[in-house]
Amino acid sequence: MTTATEVGTTPGPDLPVKGQGKPRQVLGWILRNVVWIWLVALVLGFGLFSQFFLSVMNLQNILVQATVLGLLALAVALPLLVGEIDLSLPANLGFSSAIGAWLYATWGGPWWLTMLVGVAVATLIGWFNGLCITRLRMVSLIQTLAMMIVLQGALLALTQGKTITNLDDGYIWIGSATLGGWPLMPVIFVIALLAMSVLLRRTVLGRSIYAVGGNALASHAAGIRVHRIKIICYALAGAIAGVAGYLLASWQIAITPNQGASYLLYAIAAPIIGGVSVFGGRGSVLGILGGVLLLTVIQVGLAITNVPSFYVGMIGGVMIFIAVAIDAIRVRFFVQ
Repeated sequence: MTTATEVGTTPGPDLPVKGQGKPRQVLGWILRNVVWIWLVALVLGFGLFSQFFLSVMNLQNILVQATVLGLLALAVALPLLVGEIDLSLPANLGFSSAIGAWLYATWGGPWWLTMLVGVAVATLIGWFNGLCITRLRMVSLIQTLAMMIVLQGALLALTQGKTITNLDDGYIWIGSATLGGWPLMPVIFVIALLAMSVLLRRTVLGRSIYAVGGNALASHAAGIRVHRIKIICYALAGAIAGVAGYLLASWQIAITPNQGASYLLYAIAAPIIGGVSVFGGRGSVLGILGGVLLLTVIQVGLAITNVPSFYVGMIGGVMIFIAVAIDAIRVRFFVQ
């Protein structure tokens, strides 16, 4: 899934624009920031349609809903940045959260310990995916699709096809916790955004991730251990999905037999809409945040305007198509 670009590929917002004409520069700027332009337009549009949309309560609701999707989007972005993909992350989220909740209900112990066990399970699943893709040379699309089916079946068996609702307050407290009157969950998302930004922009690992996604062969020739970088990305993605799984269970106060399945489309759409290239080597945390907020605003806004829920998925698919088309145009005509 990788393409031949320079080893030193940097995040999307800093890409140069071909040509020196003012109109061309303006168009290039619009293409690089289209997600934020869409977001502002939608917020204003929904705000004019419904006064409740811009209320503090609804803004808090948007931020809480964006937290789980945002963490999953960050997780999905890591394999994408190295030119791979992981379709199993939403299923990993559901299975690992069920493991943590089951351990807490069965064995007791501190909530944070059982949560960490769930995150560890998710990390191991991600590591195994990366190992299969690099060492066994399995196609990431097929391998993670198979893992998704396995985890969905395992979750169904673990829950016996029933929704688990008797989660102890000690385990799910964080879903309703507040900080200064605002939900705590978005704070965790912000911390994750900052940590991911530092990782990608300020560390050797981050630079290696962009290099591998830009050109794996050149990266290998430069001494970068390509397989190790990919395995690390898959393991980190699994860990983030595990944290998202705990937060989702805590927020919903339940574990469903298909926990996390509804996030698959949006978790993939958010980073792509935010400018993460499906071919690897390009993308930024700020762009991912824009994609997450855009999709969340669409979901909440359409719900407030009483649009049937099945249209939301169709709109998400159209937006993925538009985002990929815009990215292709930007790369072909505006990137040196």
